[in-house]
Amino acid sequence: MDADTSRQVRVRFITKLPPPLRAPPTAIAVPAELSRMGLSEIVNSLLLSAEPDHQAQPFDFIVDGELVRMPLHQFLLAKGISAERVLELEYIKAVAPRKQEPPLPHDDWVSAVDGSNPSFILTGCYDGLARIWKDAAECTQVLEGHSGAITSASFINKGVETDGSLHVVTGSKDRSLRLFKFDTSVTIGSSKRIGAYKILPGHTSSIQSIAVDPSRNMICSASWDTTIKLWAVEGSEEDGDTVSVKKRRMNSDESGPEESQLEGSASSTLLGHTQCVSSVAWPEQRTIYSASWDHSIRQWDAQTGRETWNMFCGKALNCLDCGGEGSSLIAAGGSDPVLRVWDPRKPGTTAPIFQFSSHSSWISACKWHPSSWFHLISSSFDGKVMLWDLRTAWPLASVDSHKDKVLCADWWKGDSVISGGADSKLCISSGVEIA
Repeated sequence: MDADTSRQVRVRFITKLPPPLRAPPTAIAVPAELSRMGLSEIVNSLLLSAEPDHQAQPFDFIVDGELVRMPLHQFLLAKGISAERVLELEYIKAVAPRKQEPPLPHDDWVSAVDGSNPSFILTGCYDGLARIWKDAAECTQVLEGHSGAITSASFINKGVETDGSLHVVTGSKDRSLRLFKFDTSVTIGSSKRIGAYKILPGHTSSIQSIAVDPSRNMICSASWDTTIKLWAVEGSEEDGDTVSVKKRRMNSDESGPEESQLEGSASSTLLGHTQCVSSVAWPEQRTIYSASWDHSIRQWDAQTGRETWNMFCGKALNCLDCGGEGSSLIAAGGSDPVLRVWDPRKPGTTAPIFQFSSHSSWISACKWHPSSWFHLISSSFDGKVMLWDLRTAWPLASVDSHKDKVLCADWWKGDSVISGGADSKLCISSGVEIA
């Protein structure tokens, strides 16, 4: 592209957005030095001329499946696109949080968070307590009983209520998992303290991660003891899962009532990792993925307990999640600032298909958006949460809500990012519009 043709580029704006946000499809000439902000202004001007009540908003632009993240003339040069053609720019709503909700304080580091339920957020804390937050506003239940920091917490029945109750599993540095049940018809204004109805001991070191299978009948746990254990959610003395029923005082004072508390044993143990297993994911009924400080990601057959695939990536890993097209991509991060994405369907290579490197410290958590093939988030010890799109190497947004290391992050209701950290806060960034 020579100097003359670089001054203007003929473009046509197209979109899949609904009619109030559809600009005229006529080709127009725009300055070649425009980037996404300038292009957004033009689209907003076109929309305003057609609809006087239009409220200006930021847009992103896609060309040949890639987000435009540089001035148009640079993008054309980088992609080898002729300046003579009419460039079709598909515009979408820019993905970035539009509001920061008031943070929810905890008594210690917030080390686990689950946003899979649209009405409640579950957090796990270094004070050994898990908390249920109704509508991200008020703590309505405190789940107690662990003697060590909680490192992982998950809703078992996700968004599905069973008889008006939700089931939760927590994992802790005290080497046990605990199962809780709470009533969803909560009373606002008070926090009810709840003890576990079942304890799952068996690990010999801290539990680092837990995952629930798609049928919600099984749980797997990953530990510093290098093992992964599988547990049945239900169980009775007849089926061999329950090894004992113990009477435990559910209140701290000695006059409190005693309640029966089941104690279960693992149905199987997966062996193969040589160091701490830091993260597990269970995306399909038969398939479990694990990440470890031994630099490996492994795939397991949940029925046979056999390892079916592994990959060594040269870094100690802290987190792993499955998502993208067909939930077939693996995102993982660890002991460097790079979030990497692999496609295990491509055998014979350990090269990631995507790398995102805008963090400045170790990656602590990563999570795919529940309904988008392209979007995921990562949190880091650098105190930031970043939003990513597979169609560009630059972050869509960087959330700087925390004042210390961010230890966990998740999506909530599809349009909010929730995160916990060493500043003892749960932060909520809302208004993330993902089509």
